Amino acid sequence: MKAFIQLTLSLFGIGLLTGCGEDIDHNKVRQSGFVYCGQGGPETFNPQLTDSGITHETLSPQIFDALLTIDPESYEPIANLAASWEVNDSGTEYIFTLREDVAFQTTPWFTPTRTLNADDVVFSFRRILESLHPFHYVGGGIYPWFNANGFQGLVIDVVALSNNQVKFILSRPDNSFLSSIATSHAVIHSKEYASQLELADDKSKLDSHPVGTGPFYMEEYHFNDVIRLKRHPNYWKGAANMEQVVFDISNRGTGTLAKLLRKECDVLHAPLSSQLPVIESRSDVSLTSIPAMNISFVAVNTSHPALNDLRVRKALNYAINRQNILDSVYYGTGTQAYSVLPPSSWAYQKDSTQIRYDRNYALALLKEAGYSQGLELTMSVSLEPRPYNPSPRKTAELIQANLADVGITLKLLTDDRYDRTEDDARVDLYLTGWIASTGDPDSFLRPLLSCDSKRAGLNVSSWCHPDFDFLLDLALEVDKKRYRLNLYRQAQNILNEQFPIIPLNHGMQIQAHHHSLIGFKVSPFNAQPFDKVERIN
Repeated sequence: MKAFIQLTLSLFGIGLLTGCGEDIDHNKVRQSGFVYCGQGGPETFNPQLTDSGITHETLSPQIFDALLTIDPESYEPIANLAASWEVNDSGTEYIFTLREDVAFQTTPWFTPTRTLNADDVVFSFRRILESLHPFHYVGGGIYPWFNANGFQGLVIDVVALSNNQVKFILSRPDNSFLSSIATSHAVIHSKEYASQLELADDKSKLDSHPVGTGPFYMEEYHFNDVIRLKRHPNYWKGAANMEQVVFDISNRGTGTLAKLLRKECDVLHAPLSSQLPVIESRSDVSLTSIPAMNISFVAVNTSHPALNDLRVRKALNYAINRQNILDSVYYGTGTQAYSVLPPSSWAYQKDSTQIRYDRNYALALLKEAGYSQGLELTMSVSLEPRPYNPSPRKTAELIQANLADVGITLKLLTDDRYDRTEDDARVDLYLTGWIASTGDPDSFLRPLLSCDSKRAGLNVSSWCHPDFDFLLDLALEVDKKRYRLNLYRQAQNILNEQFPIIPLNHGMQIQAHHHSLIGFKVSPFNAQPFDKVERIN
């Protein structure tokens, strides 16, 4: 049974908004909070179980905290629930000292009797690491982001040294470890809450009825309709300025831009680029855009007989006119990709020789591969706009036209949301993308293209290259950044020779909000906590 069906059943006990499918009383919400729209509904409320979507990108920073967080300017991990940390000389043991008096949320389904301690950290990570852990298989036992990053092979154990100190023991040095536990996937759950659920034989509620230490707790949820968060009064950084945040995740009525302009929502996540001129013309709406750590790409199913031929994969790359996609889809809010890594990455290497539009070369490669008479392929397209691709349908149609121009018939398989962990033998290509959780190059290259990621189901290209993995592993262990840079450049060279994925473009992180709201914090990775947001008039 699919995860969202399980979620619907398990969330049945949460108090729902009065009147199934009724409109949000926006005027009432505006008195004490704001309405956020533009994203689809969650498949779980536990970001450990996701690799993308509203749970990881927007809800997690509101409900949960991690030991560390990523500085939005330096991209370096900084203190959060852990006030400090130390590492041994070999780089294989990290000891974190936790902040004192960090309160868990009181929700309609749980009242904590103690504050955060080391047991909560141990529980949260051992659930991921240990197959025999009582909560490991709750929710399916798949932790896609952690699996794709080889987290289970890296962390040997997590041990409580005292009430406020916890030790992570690694199998090897890893330069990306601190960044990995600073993401909005690596959240800390309440061990006390989990123990109560285990005694009640209701463990699934840990993922459907969340309890964290973040600035807001979840009060109500209505499937494909509304999520209501309320202020956590005992938040360790100080109570949030606004009492509530309501997420409109419905598809009823007008589109999301119309909701913003009609003041039916206050914040619009990732508006379409074609909508920006309308938004910019409004004096009552503020627009924020920053460069983002993301990539839009076409993943090539290398298990397909034709696509297993390197010449065909290269032909696809040369057949796509990226500039045309930029002009028609991004409207000045994107840049052409010349690597999997975005230009803001310190390991970025521009390759305009391999990644370019060259129709004649594409035709020659197809002829050499024996497909001069044509080729039929399918491509899965998720229709949900994302920061890396503000209009997936239009992008797919442009790619379809490009491929038709070189004799390839492309059938589009559209869906509101594509789950990259699902294997579908019908699909030859996937129009998808990636939003990094950290500034480390490993957070792009490993989840998308490593052999571990293939086994985890996140690497939809079904591509596994031992030399590529060796370079990634070595880059995590060397002690000088210039050595890491050289290794990541070699890894990018392999990608631009093999083309398991075809880089398209990089998008901007864009948000529109009513001008009466201030205090939004911006990040190139995902949403930041809304605790400082307030309404000024």
